[in-house]
Amino acid sequence: MRPTLLNPLFSGAAGLKGVGAKLDKLMAGFLRPAYGAPGETTRIVDLLFHLPSGVVDRRFRPDIARLPREGIVTVEAKVQRHRPPPPFNKRMPYRVEVSDGTGLLSLVFFHAYADSIRRQLPEGETRFISGTIGWFNGEPQIAHPDHIVAPQEFASLPLIEPVYPLTEGLSPKLLVKAIRQALEKLPQLPEWQDPAYLQRQAWPSFHAALATLHQPATPDAVGPEAPARRRLAYDELLANQLALSLVRANMKRAAGRRLPGTGDLRARLIAALPYSLTNAQQEAVAGILRDMASENRMLRLLQGDVGAGKTIVALLALATAVESGAQGAFMAPTEILARQHHATLSKLCAPAGIRLTLLTGREKGKPREDILAAIASGEAQIVIGTHALFQEHVAFRDLGLAVIDEQHRFGVHQRLALQAKAGGASDLLVMTATPIPRTLALTVYGDMDVSKITEKPAGRQPIDTRVLPLSRMEEVVKGLARVIAQAQRAYWVCPLVAESEEVDLAAAEDRFEALAARFQGQVGLVHGRMKGPEKDKVMADFKEGRLSILVSTTVIEVGVDVPEATAMVIENAERFGLAQLHQLRGRVGRGAAKSSCLLLYQEPLGETARARLAIMRETEDGFRIAEEDLRLRGAGEMLGTRQSGLPLFRMADLAADGDLLAAARDDARLVLARDPKLESPRGEALRTLLYVFERDEAVRLISAG
Repeated sequence: MRPTLLNPLFSGAAGLKGVGAKLDKLMAGFLRPAYGAPGETTRIVDLLFHLPSGVVDRRFRPDIARLPREGIVTVEAKVQRHRPPPPFNKRMPYRVEVSDGTGLLSLVFFHAYADSIRRQLPEGETRFISGTIGWFNGEPQIAHPDHIVAPQEFASLPLIEPVYPLTEGLSPKLLVKAIRQALEKLPQLPEWQDPAYLQRQAWPSFHAALATLHQPATPDAVGPEAPARRRLAYDELLANQLALSLVRANMKRAAGRRLPGTGDLRARLIAALPYSLTNAQQEAVAGILRDMASENRMLRLLQGDVGAGKTIVALLALATAVESGAQGAFMAPTEILARQHHATLSKLCAPAGIRLTLLTGREKGKPREDILAAIASGEAQIVIGTHALFQEHVAFRDLGLAVIDEQHRFGVHQRLALQAKAGGASDLLVMTATPIPRTLALTVYGDMDVSKITEKPAGRQPIDTRVLPLSRMEEVVKGLARVIAQAQRAYWVCPLVAESEEVDLAAAEDRFEALAARFQGQVGLVHGRMKGPEKDKVMADFKEGRLSILVSTTVIEVGVDVPEATAMVIENAERFGLAQLHQLRGRVGRGAAKSSCLLLYQEPLGETARARLAIMRETEDGFRIAEEDLRLRGAGEMLGTRQSGLPLFRMADLAADGDLLAAARDDARLVLARDPKLESPRGEALRTLLYVFERDEAVRLISAG
C-alpha cells in the first residue's frame, strides 16, 4: 500500500481551481506517462513532474524611447487612449496607446473584446506591460502583451517565467496556474538521499528542487546543469536502479539449477557450421555456459551488432540445456522472424539430432494440439515461436532456458511474467540486435549481466553507403538494373509517413508499381496488412531468386537473411532514426559479394537529419551509431518508448545524465547489500522514493521476499 503521506501527490488535479473535466482529460493524455491506462485523470504528481524546458526573462525595463528592435521587455507606462477598429472592418486591430513620458507605445489586439481591454487598461491609469517588442511603420508596438498588471500587483508579475512544453488546446496560463496550485499540495517527504552525497553535490531537498524549477529566481535555475534539475534526475535514476536491483535479487532468490551440458550436441553443431566462431562469439558462449553451469539463475543480455552472429550463440546455449535433459524456448518478436529462425536452425539441428518445433499464432486445430502435446511431453526439445509460447495453455515438461530475441519490446514486467511461466527456475538469455548505449542498457537491463559481440564473422564485406537526393532517383533505378544483371538481389524500403499505415502502404504500393513496370515479373511487395501465408510466399520467392527486388514498408521486420541481396535502397532516409537505418543496412553485406546501401533523402535536409546521414556514411560500428542516436534524439524517441518497456524518464535525460546513472547504480547496489529489505531509516525513505516514481512492483517484491 502506498504510504498515506503520498496521498496529496496522487490525488486528482480536477479539484484545482480552473481545472474542469475537459482540461483534466486533455492534460492526462499529455502529462501522464505512456504506461498510464487510457481514460485516467491528471494527478498532482503529473503536474509537478512536468518540468519547464526554459525561461522567459522579463527583467529588462527600458524607457519607451530606448526600446530595442526585438526581444522581451517590461514597460511601466500610463494609458493615453483607446483606438477601436472601425465598426465595419473587424479585421483591423484594437489599439491602445501608452506613454512613459519618453515616447509612445502601441498595444495591439486582434479579434479583441473591447470591454475586457477597457477593464484591463483604463485611460489615465499606470500599468506594467510585458511582452515581445515589434515595430510597425517605424513605431514600437507589443501585440497581445503576455502580462498587464497594476502597480500594486507588480509582485505577481513573474520576472523569470518558466516555459513549459504544451499540447494543442492547453494554454500556458492555465498550465502555470494549475502547477502553482499543485506546488501548494506538495507534502514534505523524508530525505532518501545519502546526506554526505547530497552535501558534496550541493543539491537542494526534493521539495526545494521542485519549487525552484517551477518558480525560478534566475534564468540558469532551470538549465540542464542546474542543481535542482540534477537532484530530481538523480532521484528518478535511483528509483529506476533500485527497482531493477530488487527485480534481480528476486529473480536470483528463486533456486536456480545447474545446466552443465556435456558438450556433445554443441560440438556437432559447431562442426556443421560453414565457418568458425569469432573470438567475440566464443567469449559470449563461455560466459553463458559459466552462468548455466552455476547454481544461480542466469539473467544475461546478449548484445550484438547487426549480423554479428547472436543466433548461433543462442543455439549453442539452447543445445546445452538439451544436453542437460531440459528444454529450450526461443522467442522472436514477429512471426516472420520466428519462421526464419526455425528454417535456419532446423538445418543445423537435424544433423545434430535435436528436435525443433515451431509455435506461432498461426498454427490451429489438430496441428496445434500435436505441437502442444510434444512440448508438454518433452519430445520438442527446442521450441521456437512468438509470444504465443508463453500463453496459458502452453505447458513445458521442463523448461531450462528461455531465449528472447527482444528488440526492446520487453520490459521488466514482461520478464517477470516469463520467469513465472518457466516455473521460476529457468535461465534467461535476452538478445538484442540494436546495439544499446551503455546508459540505456543500464536503465532497461540493469538487472542483467551483459555479453557483447562486437566483431562480424569472417568474410563479411564492408558496405558502401551513399547519400543521394531523391531527384537522382533515375540513376538509382539504373543502378538496380546492373545489380539484377549480375544475378544479385535488392531491398527497397519505403518510410513510415506521419505514423499512418494508410499513407505508408500507399507509398510502398506506388514504388512497387513503378518498379514492377520497369522490371516486369521481378518485383515483390511486403507490408503489414498482408496475411501470413501471402507474406511468406513473397519472402520465399525473394529468398530463392524468383524475385530480384523486394519492396517493403517498415511496418514489418525485414529480418530476412538473404546472402544474395547486395543492395539496400532506403527512400526518405531522413525520416528514419539512426538505429533503424543501421538495422536495415545490416540486411545486406551477408554474402561474399560487395554490397551497397543508398540513403535517398528529400531536399532540403534539416540539421539533425544531415548529421544522422553523415554518421551512417562514416561508420558501420553499431555501438558508436547507438551513442550518436541517443545524443541526437534522446532515449524515448530512439527506442519508440511506448512499445519498448523502456522506463519513461520525466526528470532525467540519459544523454546528459550518464554520470548520475552510474552513481545511482552503485548507490542502489550498496544500499541493498547492507539493507536488502529496506528496513533502516534510509531504507524506509527509499521505499517512499519508489512509490513517488511509481515503481510499486519493486516494493511488492521486498514484501514478497
